[in-house]
Amino acid sequence: MGVVKANAYGHGASSIARILEHEGITDFGVANIGEAIALRQQHAIAPSSGILAFCTPPPSHLPWYISHNTDLTVADYAGMQAASAAACAAGRTINIHVKTDTGMGRIGLPPEEAMQLCQAIEKNPNLTLKGVYTHFAESTSPDSYTLRQLCRFRDFCSELEHGTGRRILKHAANSGAILTMKESFLDMVRPGIMLYGYSPADGLPGTPELHPVMQLRARILFIKTVRKGSTISYDRTWKAPADCRIATIAAGYADGYPRKLSNRTSVTINGHDCPQRGTITMDQFMVELPPDAAISTGDWAVLFGWDGPSLQELAGTCGTISYELLCAVSGRVSRMPAP
Repeated sequence: MGVVKANAYGHGASSIARILEHEGITDFGVANIGEAIALRQQHAIAPSSGILAFCTPPPSHLPWYISHNTDLTVADYAGMQAASAAACAAGRTINIHVKTDTGMGRIGLPPEEAMQLCQAIEKNPNLTLKGVYTHFAESTSPDSYTLRQLCRFRDFCSELEHGTGRRILKHAANSGAILTMKESFLDMVRPGIMLYGYSPADGLPGTPELHPVMQLRARILFIKTVRKGSTISYDRTWKAPADCRIATIAAGYADGYPRKLSNRTSVTINGHDCPQRGTITMDQFMVELPPDAAISTGDWAVLFGWDGPSLQELAGTCGTISYELLCAVSGRVSRMPAP
């Protein structure tokens, strides 16, 4: 399963899904029915390809699962009953994946109760139990806690399949588990951050060579020379220690370039490292240019990517993770294939 939720971690879900399907992926994971509808309406994937929405929906959304051929996550009896009513009203069946909580503490019933839920779904003529899944709390640390989660899930699956007399799709492994715990692969794996060129944690043994898929760039709007003692941006958080050239870049925190980076990072312009100066604003920010660098209005500044600062460095500076910064790249930023 290719996980393309949150606009494919900020990369553009439709274009990423098309590429993944071309590479042979036929199942896709999204957060909710809105993301599934977008994939279907944009014809990003074939009608025969599957979509699973991970979040449990309000009952009013259930008809859309039917009309847009999307598998439903059920985590409790209320969700099952609502799904059955919607399917009955439509004269259709809904494919169900039951989420069981083996230790993440987010959604789902513990395996003992999830077993009873699965048995009830099996008996319901309006529902098809297509799959069962769980999620690891510490997938990058395959210690006793993660192994206990896996053992609980495998025992649950074994008992379920024995009781039903048939195979049911089983999945648990996210990017961290793919890298650290081969025994968690089961019938299907759910790579997320790995698809976009990042490891879920630094220093994991056996991590393959991953290459970032996204590079964030913005144009230089304006260049000026400022005098010693001049201040830059809101709250005058930077004062020029000497005469210097300042460039204004056409990006800001509304585009996903965090305000927390103010005066703490740099960009790359024509191969030159250019420190960021002053407070990052909603739509623009400023950088200091090297004195003799051949840099002009309209040139590209690389905010992060293979030609500039690494996303991991920026995330560390912000006290966050690469996932958050990728997902923060806003919808008004154009996504274009790299040349």
